[in-house]
Amino acid sequence: MADPFKDGLERREANFQPLTPLVFLARAADVMPDHTAIIHGSSAWTYAMFYRRSRRLASAIAERDIGRGDAVSVLLPNVPAMLEAHHGVPMSGAVLHAINIRLDAATIAFQLDHCQSRMLIVDRALLSLAEAALELCEVTPALVLYDDPEWNSASDAYRLVQPVLSADRWQDYEDMISRGDPNFEWLMPQDEWDAIAISYTSGTTGDPKGVVTHHRGAYLLAQGNALIATMPRHATYLWTLPMFHCNGWCFPWTLSVLFGTHVCLREVRAEPIW
Repeated sequence: MADPFKDGLERREANFQPLTPLVFLARAADVMPDHTAIIHGSSAWTYAMFYRRSRRLASAIAERDIGRGDAVSVLLPNVPAMLEAHHGVPMSGAVLHAINIRLDAATIAFQLDHCQSRMLIVDRALLSLAEAALELCEVTPALVLYDDPEWNSASDAYRLVQPVLSADRWQDYEDMISRGDPNFEWLMPQDEWDAIAISYTSGTTGDPKGVVTHHRGAYLLAQGNALIATMPRHATYLWTLPMFHCNGWCFPWTLSVLFGTHVCLREVRAEPIW
């Protein structure tokens, strides 16, 4: 006997959409395009700008034939590019691999090989660490260099001796996304259990262990953050929590739910905070 609660009610596009936190930014850009989404030093981005830049990034990644089943690694502090990566990378269908910037080169190299990284986006202050890791790993990801206008090489805690760059080895981040399509038709996950990110354990015995987050989990936690923390509409969030820690506990996606404002912070220091 047919089940009357299933007959004719099969899953289809009209009644089902995979859960993904990527829709939060799309909605915020549509509903409040002119609201401030990101503040970084003296610069600010509206939600419309944030969404366009994320789509440009997704487009630029896809142009390199990187997509579903591929990992894009980022070695970045809490800068706007890290927020864009949390959206633009999965919008291309790829999986975000946010690397702990405090790790040694050998551990980073292991992670790059384990997730078979196809692209590595690096903050200039961490360039020599990235170069050292690349010397140790087997994969050869596309290399992208992010120049943060707020970076002060004389005071940055993460500064290292900078190697000489080869123009054909590293592509400039802004140049890359400027070539991307701001109206890129980004990819929804085929299944809400598809991976949106991979993180790795550190400080444990043996090699780092990969931990996969799926779109469904990120969607639910992003909304759960707002509820549990009783965050108000238009909340302002100061980024003292590293976004490489479990994708910042999904707060990179939470703020769009609330039409909130991210305040980026390269380092947790009293002067820029107060």
